[in-house]
Amino acid sequence: MRIAETVTFGGSDLDRAAEWRGDSAALAAARAAPGSRAIAMWRGKPLIADTPPEGQGRPGAALVRLPLDHPLWAEAGDVAPILLGREEGHAVFAHDLSRWSPEAVDDSAFNSFLDRSEQHHPALPMTHRFRELRAVMTRLDPRDAELAATARALYLWHRSHRFCARCGAENTISQAGWQSNCPSCGAHHFPRTDPVVIMLITRGNSVLLGRSPGWPEGMYSLLAGFVEPGETIEAAVRREVWEEAGVRVGAVSYLASQPWPFPASLMLGCRGEAESEEITIDPVEIEQALWITREEMLDVFAGQHPLILPPRKGAIAGFLLRNWVADRLD
Repeated sequence: MRIAETVTFGGSDLDRAAEWRGDSAALAAARAAPGSRAIAMWRGKPLIADTPPEGQGRPGAALVRLPLDHPLWAEAGDVAPILLGREEGHAVFAHDLSRWSPEAVDDSAFNSFLDRSEQHHPALPMTHRFRELRAVMTRLDPRDAELAATARALYLWHRSHRFCARCGAENTISQAGWQSNCPSCGAHHFPRTDPVVIMLITRGNSVLLGRSPGWPEGMYSLLAGFVEPGETIEAAVRREVWEEAGVRVGAVSYLASQPWPFPASLMLGCRGEAESEEITIDPVEIEQALWITREEMLDVFAGQHPLILPPRKGAIAGFLLRNWVADRLD
């Protein structure tokens, strides 16, 4: 798919400066360099500033980059920042400020489908706020989106892998945030990304959609599922569609991928050809599945379908569906 990397969180050609991760002298120099910057994360939310709208559109959004001597970093304590990469020769780091406690936080928002609450730190301008990445991802440029997604995935991995999986001792962070080491048994742990297949399953002029229990009313998407150990991408596509919808799939082809840091997945967008139309859902897996024609999908995207809401902007499901409708999957 020629436009594969135009998906949200797609390639921005970030130089990740991997050769600096184990070089203490290079890291020290980068942290002291006046051109180095850092982004801030709080409970997985990046620090975002609004930008002026283009024309009559809605305001844009930009990832805030602050110098490494900014007083905000006092909230991070003595924890070293994570190295994200280089921009125009200058280092970009990330600091986790999750130890900071705002005066008023609605904890129920963190359990909602999309947290729209915003947090403002008193050391920052009012335009700078911590915001849920899913709420702003389509307003960020590709570089900001990649940096925010990388930082979010890394910090959530460190939070859930604080202790050694081999012996249970507390790990120490190394390699500028890209590795954890166990001081007790010597095990090395590395950030993991879970592969997930998401499938554009077609039969003639129709595409297969489904919805999971608990989703907002009217929300449908492409079927998806985790790749299992010892399984190819193609086999995972066929297994997941059969398990969830009872539809057999023949030929499978790869289309595009999307990092999805919620918390740490790599969505593998594929196309599959259904060999039958009959649907038999597994109610444990999904709540409903149905075939939608290309013409009906036009109504969905226009917000005029009586049952189905438009796909979420930024997610690979909407990206694939939009390009299927436009016949741009080559």
